[in-house]
Amino acid sequence: MRFVRTSQGAQERLLWTRDGRLVGQLAQHLPHARVIELADSGWCFIAGATELTEDLVQRLSGETAWGLAEVDPAQPVAERYVIALGHAVQISGLGDRIGMGETPEIAGAKVLSLFFACHEHHVEFQPIVDLETLRAEEWECLFRLSPGMGSRTITDIVAAALKANRPVEFDSFIIDATLARIAEVVEPGPAGRRSRYGVNLLPTSLLSPSFVAEEFLARVRAVGLSPQQIIVECTEQQAILDVPRLKKQVKALRRLGFGFAVDDAGAGYASFTVIAALEPSIIKIDREIVSGIGNKDAEAKKALVEAFVSFSRRIGAQVVAEGIETRRDLRALQDREVDFGQGYLLGRSACVPMQPRHIRDIEDLTLVISTAGWDSAVPTRIASRQ
Repeated sequence: MRFVRTSQGAQERLLWTRDGRLVGQLAQHLPHARVIELADSGWCFIAGATELTEDLVQRLSGETAWGLAEVDPAQPVAERYVIALGHAVQISGLGDRIGMGETPEIAGAKVLSLFFACHEHHVEFQPIVDLETLRAEEWECLFRLSPGMGSRTITDIVAAALKANRPVEFDSFIIDATLARIAEVVEPGPAGRRSRYGVNLLPTSLLSPSFVAEEFLARVRAVGLSPQQIIVECTEQQAILDVPRLKKQVKALRRLGFGFAVDDAGAGYASFTVIAALEPSIIKIDREIVSGIGNKDAEAKKALVEAFVSFSRRIGAQVVAEGIETRRDLRALQDREVDFGQGYLLGRSACVPMQPRHIRDIEDLTLVISTAGWDSAVPTRIASRQ
């Protein structure tokens, strides 16, 4: 037998076994415990963590198979016992035999526990480049996972957080780490105050009753930053079910001085209707639309980008093209007066904010830009953006 801790500071433990005799003996020692019979799947025995100990169970169990797990108080009440039961069944070694192998919910909970426990995550910065001047005063903050997460991606962690109904906790963890890192790298003085940083939030978090724009502002100011330096990027994994409430939250953020960007426009749920309702300051065109836009047969993509540019002008927003990887695509976007762009052609993410790389355009005209460090020259279009 073995005992696995699933959380710190748990107040309860849950035992699973198929042996009613063991449950009866435990009930005699712990008369205030809860006992649940699971039809043909065994028994659950739930008691205080200081009472239901591994030593007690071992003394009473003999050769009986059992599993003991802590009930994680950080989990939602409706899910914490189911998750603890899954852990206990797995610990017993009988999960596959009784048809109770690891469920997606339990697997997701384990992924989240590992994510929050890792201390080697870090933040990188990718330049968002003015396509007229080919300079950057804005960077998207990209959260990079610890090597301890193995092959899992940030998309996997987002999916696990949504599945476990813990998006606010997930976003809060990332936001705290990201704001702290921005505060470390921002240049002091006027140039630093003009630089801006995009941070990602799930709409699910923005829609949560626990999200308050003023409290978000307090977290930003607590690390020495101003709301004018932060752009909230709304990244969506699911359909937005309450657009009016999200619109209210966006207005509250913008009223406080934050920028607001709708990410992946033209793909998934980021439709013209949703964008029009939210009235963002920035529209980020999805990379699938940008990729290959410079090709001769990409008339539909060109028309769609032109529509986004026209649409953005009407609502007072600016356009960022994501995923620019070729000079031909860059020129096509410049010809259509797209405001900003980001992608491997312009600059990969780095541990500190960097200016874009040198680029020679498709007509072999050298574009003079800085490749590293900071610069006091500020593109007025970026500096005035909110």
